[in-house]
Amino acid sequence: MSTFPWLKGHGTENDFVLLPDPDGSVHGELDASVVRFLCDRHAGLGADGVLRVIEGSKQAYVEDGGDWFMDYRNADGSIAEMCGNGVRVFVRYLAEAGLVGDKPVRVGTRAGVKEVVLNDDGTITVDMGAPALPGPAGIVVEANGHQWPALHVDMGNPHAVAFVDSLDEPGNLCDQPSWSPANAFPHGVNIEFVVRKGPNEVAMRVHERGSGETRSCGTGTCAVAVAATRAAHQAPPVTYSVVVPGGSVTVNWREDNHLELTGPAVIHARGDFDRSWLPA
Repeated sequence: MSTFPWLKGHGTENDFVLLPDPDGSVHGELDASVVRFLCDRHAGLGADGVLRVIEGSKQAYVEDGGDWFMDYRNADGSIAEMCGNGVRVFVRYLAEAGLVGDKPVRVGTRAGVKEVVLNDDGTITVDMGAPALPGPAGIVVEANGHQWPALHVDMGNPHAVAFVDSLDEPGNLCDQPSWSPANAFPHGVNIEFVVRKGPNEVAMRVHERGSGETRSCGTGTCAVAVAATRAAHQAPPVTYSVVVPGGSVTVNWREDNHLELTGPAVIHARGDFDRSWLPA
């Protein structure tokens, strides 16, 4: 096939290229160099990551691929376990393409199957599962010459959450902030910097591993809600509004310990890509 279809969408301005590939035959084992090119904001289509759309029964990455499997790649071509904004955009595409109905959609990811619901108000809610707090204690993150203690929250992918006095303090987050101990995150980490805005409301910035600073991070907003709940000596059930540069989402930490992420998702562009445009 000399061309392949693509779409672009975003959830709170965390943007993605979607590659419909129902039986997994269009792209085979998706090459990291292709992902990097598609995500390039100057030479390619521009995005924080790539979402390949595969029927759950046709993928070979996990045991349970759900109804549809989200093969997610970071902008640098690396594989990621899960993306909370991405899964909402993924289901928005499925709905607009007539591939799912009104029932909850089971989306397979490398962090397990996530149940997703399309709400009457146009938002999408994802059951993100239970958080884990694996430690170790004493994690410190550093950026722009400042250091802060951080909490390790795992949402299927790793996060280090640090509370700061101002969101300007971390400076430029295009480059990966450092952390200690160095072996705390052997596969890299997403780092969130957070300020409290009011009761059950926080604002954040994030550096996503493999992508740099992004306008939002769905799993990151969940990690931040967990850290904020603990810092305020609260306990589930509790609901937080999390403000990100690209908008805001709601995180509900349920009594059963699962986190629900609710927010917008839109598809805003589509086309066909000629393989001859890819670099040699």
